[in-house]
Amino acid sequence: MKAIRLHEFGGPEVLRHEEVPVPEPKPGEVLVRVHAVGVNPPDWYVREGLPGVPPHLRPPLSLPLIPGTDVSGVVEAVAPDVTGFRPGDEVFGLLRFPGLAGSAYAEYVTAPASDLAHKPAALDHVHAAASAMAGLTAWQFLIELGHDHPSPFQETRHRPMPLTAGMTVLVNGAAGGVGHLGLQLAKWKGAHVIAVASGGHESFLRELGADEFIDYTTSAPEELAHDVDLVLDTVGGPGSSRFLRTLRRGGALYPVFLAEFDPEEVAKLGVTTSATQVRSNGPQLAQLGRLLDAGTVRVAIDSTFPLARARQAHERAARGHLQGKIVLTAGRGPGVLGS
Repeated sequence: MKAIRLHEFGGPEVLRHEEVPVPEPKPGEVLVRVHAVGVNPPDWYVREGLPGVPPHLRPPLSLPLIPGTDVSGVVEAVAPDVTGFRPGDEVFGLLRFPGLAGSAYAEYVTAPASDLAHKPAALDHVHAAASAMAGLTAWQFLIELGHDHPSPFQETRHRPMPLTAGMTVLVNGAAGGVGHLGLQLAKWKGAHVIAVASGGHESFLRELGADEFIDYTTSAPEELAHDVDLVLDTVGGPGSSRFLRTLRRGGALYPVFLAEFDPEEVAKLGVTTSATQVRSNGPQLAQLGRLLDAGTVRVAIDSTFPLARARQAHERAARGHLQGKIVLTAGRGPGVLGS
């Protein structure tokens, strides 16, 4: 089969399209013929050798490796102990995350059956692959964590604030993968949503249900938004603390990427901050799949590239200002290219 492999760490140019053996499913696993692969930030972090991850949090990486975690495809074979899936089933999933052995950038991949869900019938493979990591991230931050694993980012377990009708949720980075799905999940729960993104994304985000829009390139969101119940900051980083000032007392800020806050300021404002790390979860993906099937939530596609052009996909990601997700397509078949 064809796959994308890394033999060294570096820029997009280190992604090689080459011939490798088709893997065989181990106990508890399914072999999937891949139709589409979602492209996510961990893919380029791995490609670069995880330079921004603190050493104590950095898992070992052995070269050569096949990157990628998000897939949609068709079951080719199942291990004898697997129930719930059979050859011919259309499936999608986030594979082996937060481990880095997903190996999704390939024409075939083995997957733990517990990481998979049946693909929503209303979605083609491109949209299904795009929804896995981003959708589960939004789900586990906002709706239900779904596991008892300790967080590498904080001592306490992340407990999502129950979202109810009338609450105000601000989503920073609302046009990106996690952001545009988080916005829709908040709307599904009845929240009033303020979307923060660059001006070119306003019509897109209002179509998804945003009640208010702030163009961060022309206005400071922390000066315009007040009495917010919850901030989902999909950008994170050192600038995340500015959103503390938008919260009401008792409100919460969830940074999806690493962020640091002054404990004294957090205590003085009477707010909380909390984060977690997304984990593979087939049953949760099935719940999200029902919302996708019904059209309650939809996933947007920024761009698609054939598997052989993974380098160009990573170059597109590096330019930023994504509207939805980047997807790689593998093989030929119904729904591969969004048909």
